[in-house]
Amino acid sequence: MSTKLTVVTGGGRGIGAAISRRLVAAGHDQVITYRRDRAAAENVADQVRRSGRRALTVPVEMTDPGSVAEPFDRVASFGALTGLVNNAGAATAVGPLETNDLESIRRDLEVNLFGVIACTQQAIGPLKKAGGGAVVNISSVAASLGGPGTYVHYAAAKAGVEAFTVGLAKELAAENIRINAGAPGTVWTDFHRYQDRPAKVAATIPMGRAGRPEEIARAVAWLLSEDASYTTGTTLRVTGGL
Repeated sequence: MSTKLTVVTGGGRGIGAAISRRLVAAGHDQVITYRRDRAAAENVADQVRRSGRRALTVPVEMTDPGSVAEPFDRVASFGALTGLVNNAGAATAVGPLETNDLESIRRDLEVNLFGVIACTQQAIGPLKKAGGGAVVNISSVAASLGGPGTYVHYAAAKAGVEAFTVGLAKELAAENIRINAGAPGTVWTDFHRYQDRPAKVAATIPMGRAGRPEEIARAVAWLLSEDASYTTGTTLRVTGGL
């Protein structure tokens, strides 16, 4: 199995942790970024190592360009970068726009859109040097549903991620760099402010249940793989039918 080297942002918890674990089976060494929970990130990295792949954890503040550059500076010690998963996200401002906190909204927008753009910019040079690779941006079904009453700003940021995916895919296609997005629906993780939300919204999902992080991870692994070699500029919805 040929070795791949992928940066997974926010890889210590939830969907990101599931992605990191799934990529082990596909032969990926990994650089896993986290913001605050070092113990969780190290736990995932240990799982990667025990499975026979290399892993490095790096703290990153997604709103700080200097901090975003750190994992890409350190990845060179592992080898040639072949992939990036822009998974890190935030939805700290929750509720109707009229009464929501603007500073929290600003930070959410910076993490969810600027962070994706900044990380991808850092990855382009190393991916070109490696002769190509793949980027998967984690969007959300909210990009098309709008998130009314909950986080319309988050939905707007994710819609921006999907537009960015389309444009950059065209910009980098000649460099053998594929850019795609995965759009999860409601998934059982601790991302939600109210932990019972996946159960509460299950009745609105055609499949009748919320998703599992592992189901998102499988889609991401496919988009990174050679099986998706002619797929770029697309958003793969993993939503249970939403």
